[in-house]
Amino acid sequence: MALQEEVETARQQVITDGFGMSFGELISLYIDDELIIDPVFQRLFRWDIHRKTKFIESLILGIPIPPVFVYQDSDGIWELVDGLQHVSTVLQFLGDLHDENDDNLGELVLNGTKFLPSLDGKRWAESAQGAGDGIGTTLQREIKRARVRVEILKLGSAATAKFELLQRLNTGGARLTEQEVRSSIAVSLNRDFYDWMVQLSGDANYNATTRLTDKALESQKGLELVLRFLAFRNIPYVSGLDVHEYLDDALLNIASDTAFNMQNEGRIFIQTFDYINAALGALAFQRWNANAFLGMFLMSVFEVLAIGVSLNLDVLAEMTLDERNEFLMDKARGFWENELFTANSGAGVRGTTRLSKLLPQAADMLCPS
Repeated sequence: MALQEEVETARQQVITDGFGMSFGELISLYIDDELIIDPVFQRLFRWDIHRKTKFIESLILGIPIPPVFVYQDSDGIWELVDGLQHVSTVLQFLGDLHDENDDNLGELVLNGTKFLPSLDGKRWAESAQGAGDGIGTTLQREIKRARVRVEILKLGSAATAKFELLQRLNTGGARLTEQEVRSSIAVSLNRDFYDWMVQLSGDANYNATTRLTDKALESQKGLELVLRFLAFRNIPYVSGLDVHEYLDDALLNIASDTAFNMQNEGRIFIQTFDYINAALGALAFQRWNANAFLGMFLMSVFEVLAIGVSLNLDVLAEMTLDERNEFLMDKARGFWENELFTANSGAGVRGTTRLSKLLPQAADMLCPS
């Protein structure tokens, strides 16, 4: 009986509706600002020309396409939750898609396909040179009239419903990373909090020590590390909980907490990475092999060193610069002689085990004795 009660309660958290619409109708809603694509979502529009062309081909050939999911606010405005790639491709092809600065993203010129090789070089409207490179009014009408199912998450659903929906729909295509999903939800929950995390992720000392690659930055790894720092300091980790589920819950809790002190936490973040960079620089989160720091960024070192320093700032601030630098250098080397750390930081150790064993010790491991 308990399961049935849980099912009934969970169903009450989501209120939905849905119906079919033409892409022409969706385009009109977007132009009239009644269908919103948040700029943060917009930056995740990254289908390549091949996928864009294949989708336009599907519309022309009448091939069934996945539904679009939107959230309806109190004013009846729709916010796009899932279907970004599909809707944005049509908007770009028609020349109606704009970025957050209201600049057109550029004309979409199609490639040829197996079934429609003559699509190569085609665009929505004929170019000024009159080269016969437009798709023509007949196909324009067919694309506008192509229908898509629109599923609506209505006002009255639980505050986390958009989050759950986006996670469950995020499969296939240009898959979003866990942090990209979180970022999208953070914008909806608390835009100021999201912007503040972005600002922290741009800190020079933070970037100098984490040394994230361009690919990692593109997938928002920098924002994920900021969230980890904030979460580990403010939300107790529940032993055994999946790390990403923990970060999901932490984001929801912190972004929704009106008492969360961003100014103070920001000061702690800046000072922490100032101290770490001064002492270790780009060596900060690497492995010590008894002679030198080598290798790639290690999450286990980041978690213990960054959180440990942040929890001991008052004591560290009383040291001279040279004393503090020497102390942090010694501690970073000492991790690799610490049996607890080495036993729970290797490649074969699950993240849940690592966090359960090491996070509670971070403060003590970085505390000047």
